[in-house]
Amino acid sequence: MSSALIAFGVALLFHRGQAVQARTADGPSFAANGDMLPPANYREWIYLSTGIDMSYSPKAMQTDHSTFDNVFVNPAAYRSFVATGTWPDKTIMVLEVRGAKNKGSINQRGHFQETAIMGLEVHVKDETRFPGKWAFFEFDGPQKNGTLIPEKAPCYTCHVAHGAVDTTFVQFYPTLLPIAKEKKTLSASYLKDENETSAK
Repeated sequence: MSSALIAFGVALLFHRGQAVQARTADGPSFAANGDMLPPANYREWIYLSTGIDMSYSPKAMQTDHSTFDNVFVNPAAYRSFVATGTWPDKTIMVLEVRGAKNKGSINQRGHFQETAIMGLEVHVKDETRFPGKWAFFEFDGPQKNGTLIPEKAPCYTCHVAHGAVDTTFVQFYPTLLPIAKEKKTLSASYLKDENETSAK
């Protein structure tokens, strides 16, 4: 592979006419104690989607404020997904939480995002570091190191049980779901959820 391809972090190599996953140039970095270093300039990465007031629990508590969840993924991983319909090793997905406001400037209805970040979480794939290939890290801010969320936390089992592709919630990313359908990489658990929802 040429140095030019390496410099641009190309996610795929072509070997004997078949696409194979390559290491991403914008992959994760970790401190000596296992903390994850904050993803630099993640807002310059590929934007996937925004949810508002989403919850995966039927018993979720009502709050007195709304929040936006913005999702970004490192560019090399995105390019690999577009080509293969699944995520390569060293994928980083950033979930950024911001408060929702309805009063400001000329706005008369609906909500817009506040400037302050309320929460930051990363879902990262590192097949040699984590027993389950994927792990979650929680950050106190975009400039601080992230702490590993224990593997027994509910987020792990939820993603395994309901993630559309490789334990990730591609079902909520409108530009990626059609790709996964076309390349037939949707998980059996997601298809089961869809069938049960359609039957209701």
